[in-house]
Amino acid sequence: MNNTSTPLSRRVHSLLGSAGALLLMSLAASTVSTVSAADSTLHLNLRSRTATARGDVSITEKPVAWEAKQTALIICDMWDDHWCKSASRRVGELAGPLNEVVKQARARGVFIIHAPSSVTGFYKDTPQRRLAQSAPLVKTPVPLATAERWGTAWCWPDAKREKVLPIDDSDMGCSCTGAKCVIREAWTRQIATIELAPGDALTDNGQETWNLLAARGITNVILCGVHLNMCVLGRPFAIRQQVYLGRNVALLRDLTDTMYNPERPPGVDHFTGTDLVVAHVERHWCPSFTSTDLTGKPAFKFKEDQRSR
Repeated sequence: MNNTSTPLSRRVHSLLGSAGALLLMSLAASTVSTVSAADSTLHLNLRSRTATARGDVSITEKPVAWEAKQTALIICDMWDDHWCKSASRRVGELAGPLNEVVKQARARGVFIIHAPSSVTGFYKDTPQRRLAQSAPLVKTPVPLATAERWGTAWCWPDAKREKVLPIDDSDMGCSCTGAKCVIREAWTRQIATIELAPGDALTDNGQETWNLLAARGITNVILCGVHLNMCVLGRPFAIRQQVYLGRNVALLRDLTDTMYNPERPPGVDHFTGTDLVVAHVERHWCPSFTSTDLTGKPAFKFKEDQRSR
């Protein structure tokens, strides 16, 4: 059989080749579009705790789908230094993994708000700070907290919906062994490891935060950063306030820490103490999830946390 192609057969093969290439390109574009659409939806496994009729606590995990464009991620008080050396060391360890999660969330369309309390003046000339200041004023559905603590307004514990915290942080929670660190205002800015990108905002103000969320139609708010038993609950942009404002709130539980001294009640190790506060939040305020839901990678774990999983 003669395998030599005629001019006509070569033209036919050429046309088929072009059509095939166009088909492949079309399929590739369709695949990219599908992946992109899927990426714009956050599939989260929200863990919460509820009291049962027997008096114990039931733990449930509920899968939800949040649209990235309707979601904000707020980074609480990830400062460049801290008066407690142990706390400062853990923030330094946490910052890198947190920044990677922030980058992935941002790329999927999540709105990023940096909230380094009491040091926003450091950023006065940045686009991120100006974005927060220039957002149109929108009235909140309920009054914002007006009590003050540590340089901002503060939402104190609410006896109507939560019990006392499961850890004793009355000594301010320095977890260093031996002599405790002297309390001082050691921070000047957000830790540089966490990048500010175009389109991000920066504020520690409850009204500015609400203005930013309202302007973008954001109904879902993710909180991360430090410290859970203090600022991540109490700041004017944080969990308690966002729950009062009616947002769908979730804690990124592997990307947080607490101020807890294991020498104080209940006498557990520092990381177990953090888990107890996470459980408190899940029971009384909002569900939580891990960064695995955003990245597909294992959840973050501090190097000093030697507990088995």
